[in-house]
Amino acid sequence: MSSKKDLINKHDNLHSDLVDLHNELRKKTWKKWKRVLPFEELLFDRWEKANFLKTKKGANLYHNNYVYGQVEIGEHTWIGPYTLLDGSGGKLKIGNFCSISSGVQIYTHQTVKWALTGGKAPYEKAKTTIRDFCYLGPYSVVTMGVTIGKCSIIGSHSLVNTSIPPFSIAFGIPAKVVGKVQIKGKNVSFKYFKKKQNSTK
Repeated sequence: MSSKKDLINKHDNLHSDLVDLHNELRKKTWKKWKRVLPFEELLFDRWEKANFLKTKKGANLYHNNYVYGQVEIGEHTWIGPYTLLDGSGGKLKIGNFCSISSGVQIYTHQTVKWALTGGKAPYEKAKTTIRDFCYLGPYSVVTMGVTIGKCSIIGSHSLVNTSIPPFSIAFGIPAKVVGKVQIKGKNVSFKYFKKKQNSTK
């Protein structure tokens, strides 16, 4: 049986080894990518996690995000750090060449009525879809049952609780469509709708 002193020594040795490993990996990552990352991101590979989740070719997602239930991620889609992808209430499908920024949350269920009724009402569930070629800004939230049309932009800190048509620019709480995306070959332009002038008497 190990003595208290032995356990303390083992702890100290383990801590020292972890610090050495962290320093080595941090230097290597800085040299290769010019990035300083949390320890867990230095230990685990984004592409390995994508492979485990059976994402399509070229997709990758950070280690420090949460993935629940049925989540399908398309080709070359990037899932940023600290995201939540909830496919527990129905399939969550994210298309090809999407950019899902840091802190984004996408849901396929909600517990509002369950909470308000003290558990009498069931969870509400519905599939959620992000079509191809979409950009979701940091900390945006997409609620269950929503479809975001292809080639759309969702502004940061937006709450998307209704479906968004293709080629849309939308932001706000709740998110409103404020413009259109126009694409010709590799050229992209943004056309914003004119604000209606308030009439004064």
